Amino acid sequence: MLRTDDLQLFVRAAELGSLSAAARQLDLSPAVASAALKRLEAQLKVRLLARSTRSLRLTAEGEGFLNHARVALASLEEGRRALAQGQAEVSGVLQLSAPSDFGRNVLLPWLDQLQQAHPLLNVRLLLGDRNADLFRQPVDVALRYGTPEDSSLVALPLCPDNRRVLCAAPDYLARHGQPATVAQLAEHNCLLYQLGGRVHDQWRFSDGAATQTVLVRGDRFCDDADVVRRWAVAGVGIAYKSWLDVAADVKAGRLEVLLPGVRGEAAPLNLLCTHRAQLGKPVQLLRDELKARCRHLLEPLLAMTG
Repeated sequence: MLRTDDLQLFVRAAELGSLSAAARQLDLSPAVASAALKRLEAQLKVRLLARSTRSLRLTAEGEGFLNHARVALASLEEGRRALAQGQAEVSGVLQLSAPSDFGRNVLLPWLDQLQQAHPLLNVRLLLGDRNADLFRQPVDVALRYGTPEDSSLVALPLCPDNRRVLCAAPDYLARHGQPATVAQLAEHNCLLYQLGGRVHDQWRFSDGAATQTVLVRGDRFCDDADVVRRWAVAGVGIAYKSWLDVAADVKAGRLEVLLPGVRGEAAPLNLLCTHRAQLGKPVQLLRDELKARCRHLLEPLLAMTG
């Protein structure tokens, strides 16, 4: 069977008119190049190149074989590229659960781009703020904020440095002013989030080594985190939200971050699954994409908080 590297050497030598020049381009020693050409000629039982110490030319048989060698090498390269593309292509079904706000306003456009790049990928998305039961619901993985309560789950960090931030619309701040301290939140309408029947009305902050908890009040609460963000954008109060959820609103000027020197609660984003065997190509692709995109979203927060 003819060797590909021998064919490459023959074609390159014919194009350059020099066996030594071909050897240099292919990073071969002159002795190895000469042995390769002799091996090819022995297998074909013809002389392909007439060579002397100063010149090299194709024989009639070499001229006839040269085009076949080029076609063979081009076909092999095309097959290699097709194989690499097939190995890189991601297909199958990606079944995942995600929080309502992050899912609707951050994840959805990312998934659209992911499917445009990988048209064989199908997505099944469940949105909701309650923790998905990965052992019962038809999902492979779940995106969730905070430390997983179930220690039997595999948790892969996507954005471990994400935090909650205080934010409000410029219109609200123009009417009510900005709180100068977290204690002054008691004087403002705070938009509350309810999960599992419990209203989250105790907002925790840290300033260096000290931790401060503030009991807040407001005229509305909802069990959908996206609704809380929408209320904040509408200018009806102050929200305490994951930075990932409001980064686009802050960038667009719809919301302003309040008290940026005060560190909000940690809100790490994790990818959860029941077993590492579920980390197939679609999930690995999702994880890598989310880590890169979340890291980019987090840069302004790190610049504000240091």
